[in-house]
Amino acid sequence: MTGASAVTNWAGNITYAVDELHRPRTPDALRALVAGSPAVRVLGSGHSFNRIAEPPPGGVLLSLDALDAGIEVDAAARTVRVGGGVRYARLAEAVDTHGLALPNMASLPHISVAGSVATGTHGSGVRNGSLAAAVREVELLTGDGSAVVIGRDDERFGGAVTALGALGVVTALTLDLEPAFEVEQHVFTELPLEGLDFEKVAGAAYSVSLFTDWRAPGFRQVWLKRRTDQPLPEFPWAAPAREPRHPVPGMPAVNCTEQLGVPGPWHQRLPHFRAEFTPSSGEELQSEYLMARPYAEEALGALDRVRDTVAPVLQTCEVRTVAADGQWLSPAYGRDSVAVHFTWVADAGAVLPVVRAVEAALEPFAARPHWGKVFEMPAAHVRALYPRTEDFAALARELDPAGKFGNAFVRDVLGG
Repeated sequence: MTGASAVTNWAGNITYAVDELHRPRTPDALRALVAGSPAVRVLGSGHSFNRIAEPPPGGVLLSLDALDAGIEVDAAARTVRVGGGVRYARLAEAVDTHGLALPNMASLPHISVAGSVATGTHGSGVRNGSLAAAVREVELLTGDGSAVVIGRDDERFGGAVTALGALGVVTALTLDLEPAFEVEQHVFTELPLEGLDFEKVAGAAYSVSLFTDWRAPGFRQVWLKRRTDQPLPEFPWAAPAREPRHPVPGMPAVNCTEQLGVPGPWHQRLPHFRAEFTPSSGEELQSEYLMARPYAEEALGALDRVRDTVAPVLQTCEVRTVAADGQWLSPAYGRDSVAVHFTWVADAGAVLPVVRAVEAALEPFAARPHWGKVFEMPAAHVRALYPRTEDFAALARELDPAGKFGNAFVRDVLGG
């Protein structure tokens, strides 16, 4: 994350215009840093691919990973309070020891909880909301060092979780849990695009992911994550894989979570990648777009028509589903969604024109970009995709009247 003279994101495509990454070690040090700084942004785990974390000139960039971030499980209430710097892998292991589980996880367990929910990150499943859907309470440190707590019974809650870091420093979150469960993962190969019944495919298991490299029509792999307390899915549309697979063609599957129907704990199957391994060196760029789920087949057809443009700079494309939620700035706000994720080669000059072509293909479907990925849509167009933008802007003015937690990215979202 930091070098001798530069602070970068995980992928290395963003170098932040700061001299250092501040890592306060105590709550008092964090409060003093926030209160004494003209502008503040929090880096999280650094897995964003754009300048959402960039502080304005003269501001500070901070990380919470040096704080003694607690994980407090209330087994009776089925909740967990987790510090702002904690990553999902650590949280999941702690929760599981109490016989409890998170409803869902993203592909990577290496990402921070606070950063993930702030940007609308998600897993998959037609009945599974984004990771923010599990949050029941947010604890914020505001610009003068004061603490603010916003729970589900607060009318401001719809803007408080997926908040792009614009309201304050998230010091802790309280999440809903459920009884622990086991999952087995089945992989199928060569699912045709022609005649695809997306609703049946996406609903075939608790969590479903479709992968393609767009070098030909259809999907090279389909990953079904079945809860063992739910029926075994029928999947007559593709052949089962005979050996473990990696989402990127040609890559070894050793870093992937176990497949071939071997059951295991929820936190060792819901992510695609094992917590103890680094799934990638960061040599990639990423984009993602969420659309209303009824558009899924039309949207995939539109992408198939530009696959000759997409394929040369693509490592893999993943298609998932996300249930609607009520977070004002969530890409899944108000609509059950299909999410199309692109892992590109690490060449911005080659990738950005293709990103614009993808956005043009998906424009008829009101595609909302993931806040932490690469996108080229004009800010005014992105704002128009969210009916509660003005409500969020008002909340930001209330909690951060001096604009201490804003930056150019946030100002674009809020319209100035």
